[in-house]
Amino acid sequence: MHIVHPKRAGLMGRWWMHCHRSLPALVVPLLLCGCSRKIRLFHPQGPVASAELHYTIIDVLVMSVIILPTTAALVLFIWRYRRSRGAAYDPSFNRSHLLEFLMWGVPVTTVAILGYFSFQGVFRVNPYGPTVLTGKTSLFRLPPKSGTADPVVINVVATDWQWLFIYPKQNIATLNTLVVPKNRDIAFRLTSTDVVNDFFIPQLIPMIDVMPGMRTKDEMRADHTGVWRGFSDDLSGAGFSWMQFPTRVLSKEAFGNWVRTVQGGPLRLDYIAFQKIAQPTILLRPAYAYFSSVEPHLFSRIIAAARAGKVYSTRTQLTKDMRKAVTRHATYIAGNTHP
Repeated sequence: MHIVHPKRAGLMGRWWMHCHRSLPALVVPLLLCGCSRKIRLFHPQGPVASAELHYTIIDVLVMSVIILPTTAALVLFIWRYRRSRGAAYDPSFNRSHLLEFLMWGVPVTTVAILGYFSFQGVFRVNPYGPTVLTGKTSLFRLPPKSGTADPVVINVVATDWQWLFIYPKQNIATLNTLVVPKNRDIAFRLTSTDVVNDFFIPQLIPMIDVMPGMRTKDEMRADHTGVWRGFSDDLSGAGFSWMQFPTRVLSKEAFGNWVRTVQGGPLRLDYIAFQKIAQPTILLRPAYAYFSSVEPHLFSRIIAAARAGKVYSTRTQLTKDMRKAVTRHATYIAGNTHP
């Protein structure tokens, strides 16, 4: 039997307790290293989202220059001037030019740096004309409209709790699914039927408010084909959690084929059909629809109706009796109706 000296055992015990307490601090960062694969903001798929990540990293680094030294200084001062250490006290001390310089110079410099990059970033990701899509670098001239590249115009309508996408040039519409071509500017025109929502595709475009009776603009471009998740990022009622949509990015040829396929479908979207879509609908499972033609000026009519006070009321007990409603297939809970 191996016998450990009591004094050595005490040291080993304290060492083990120290390691045991420090283990989470060492393991947690290692575990978090793999989380970036699941954080969509860390994997941009377009120039606008890449610019957002770029300026976020700059902000974090600049603020770290303040936070890390301040934290280290705090720990140092607590250790050095703790009561048990008996640190010297100088009652005659009243000024230090070095401390004055640090306390004023560092914040002023930080604000100046952040202000410069904020000013630059505002133009690069401006929803009404992001210069990151045009390649324009000057900050002191108004950016040209990115629509000069013949963008795909998409009218976005947020309802309770679905997304309707209208393609006016192609004269088609989709429900709860967004399809765009690769390497082509996308110009969104957004509105809502009832309450404020946020339109957000983390890997392609930052979130923007979608408000009833108003028309908001936003623009983006996708660099890679694939499917990216979009959703509402503003609490808007019982169906908010399921208010999501896939964003499919296709090649130019595939997008053209998709448009022709949708144009050959049987469904037509007019204002009467839209009013049925706008009724409160909880999507516990995905529900999609494709419309081969759209009533002219439907988007403008939706905005005008919201301004005139048109609302789509929701029952107050909708959330409480949702479980029972699922079992009896209530009309406001949609199933999988993919055409």
